[in-house]
Amino acid sequence: MLAYMKRTTVKLSDETDALLRHEAQRRGMTISELTREAVQAHLGSRRVLGAAAAGRSGKNDVSERVEEILASEVAP
Repeated sequence: MLAYMKRTTVKLSDETDALLRHEAQRRGMTISELTREAVQAHLGSRRVLGAAAAGRSGKNDVSERVEEILASEVAP
């Protein structure tokens, strides 16, 4: 399993390191496993809202439709 993984170094404050170690121990997992899970959760949850560019759309009713525009972006 580890043969295809890349190694990286992350510098953490003493406080963050202690929190990471404590959480890994609490969950019964290695620090590496928890770090991979956290990084994947962070990167996997990123998305771009198309509504962010609504101000450049050339339409003049954006401020009146802001809730409608945002709702269309977050609809399942």
